[in-house]
Parts: sequence; structure tokens; C-alpha cells
Amino acid sequence: MKRLFIIKSGTTFAGTARRWGDFDSWTLNGLQLSRGEVDIVDVEGDGRLPNIEDCRGVVVTGSHANVTDALPWSMAMADWIPSLIEANIPFLGICYGHQLLAHALGGRVGFHPGGKEVGTVDVHLLPESLTDPLFGSLPSPFQAHTTHSQTVLSLPKGAVRLAWNSFEPNHAFRIGSCAWGVQFHPEYDKNIMESYVVEQAKELEAAGRDVAELLRTIRDTPVAVSILSRFALLSAKSG
Repeated sequence: MKRLFIIKSGTTFAGTARRWGDFDSWTLNGLQLSRGEVDIVDVEGDGRLPNIEDCRGVVVTGSHANVTDALPWSMAMADWIPSLIEANIPFLGICYGHQLLAHALGGRVGFHPGGKEVGTVDVHLLPESLTDPLFGSLPSPFQAHTTHSQTVLSLPKGAVRLAWNSFEPNHAFRIGSCAWGVQFHPEYDKNIMESYVVEQAKELEAAGRDVAELLRTIRDTPVAVSILSRFALLSAKSG
């Protein structure tokens, strides 16, 4: 029987994990599925990637690693992803997973020239999103949580750009018929976003950011969260 897989690509801050859990549990909650309905692979912890024929859908989580670090487990995923796309298996890459999807298919990933995007931000949809299976019917703009220093500097050939904002031109894209990358974090809630700002407070202050203002402007992001449950429905139809 085909399964939906969460590929856990790293671990959050220790303090955040103690209070709020980790990437896999946040993603599972957003998918609105039970633990028994999903297989979780800790790829950074030597988890073996599933066989293509066993997948009805794949979500690759965020990570504190960088795609440009070219870590062995990351490059193994980059080699594995094109086979998923060729097999038309629904795929969703979040933040790091978004960047890895772009890298695996010939895009270019690197540090954002503007530094770090962090906090609750507005994300605007492009006209191409209107007929997109995942983004169609979502309002524009919508709010989403972000924390990233690296970005997709150029999309893979044939990619359809779906969402942007003034800082990040490639907040979401689709490649093929059912593979998406989102730079923002649909799996975060307000508590997680606040924890990330607090954990990075010294770094942010050193860069001239107003941490108090970042915390003050954190909001619920129900539209962004809904992308995960929408993806779960798409993957169920595919299997």
C-alpha cells in the first residue's frame, strides 16, 4: 500500500523542540492526519529514503542546514527527487525542501542578497496560481511565517512561479503537474514563529533588526496552514 512520507531534514532549536515539538510533528499537524497515516523518515539521522513505488506523496521539511553545504544526506535527496517528479508523485518542499527541489531540477540556490527574511509576512499570488491545483482559490495576499537566509536565486527550467513578496521573488513555484516548493513555513503556528525569533534574537539584533517589532507583528496564518491539508487531499487522490 502506498504511503504519504514526511522526510524530516533536520531538527529545530533544542528549546523550541522541548516546548513545541519538531519539524515532523508540526508538518503532521498541518496535514491534519494521524501518525498512523504517515511514515516519517529522519533522513539527517541516517534514515533510508523510501522506494519511489511506495510513495503516494512526499513532504520534505525545513532544516537548519543549507542546500549549499552539499551534505551527503542532502545530495542523496537531490538525486532522489527527480525520480519522484518523473513518476508524478505529489511533492511538497518547505523552505529547505523548496530550495532542494529547485536545486535538484537545475535551479540555483544561495544566500539571499538582502539577508534573512523572518517573521510573519505578506505573500502575494501570481495569476498562474488561479488554476494551480494547490494554490487555486486562495486569497491574495495572505500571511505566512518565514525564517530563511538562503533562497532560490533562479528557478529550474519549466518551473511555474506562483507566489512572491517584496523581499522574496520565489516564495512558491510548481514544477511539472504535482510538485511544489514553498519558501515560507505553512507548518508554523504563532508559538513556533515567536520561538524562532527569540532563539535568533542576538543574531537579529546584530543585523539591526527590531526584535520587539518582529514579535509584535506575529499573526496567525490560517491560509498558509491550509496548504498542508490541501496537499494531503491531493496526495490521497493520487494514491
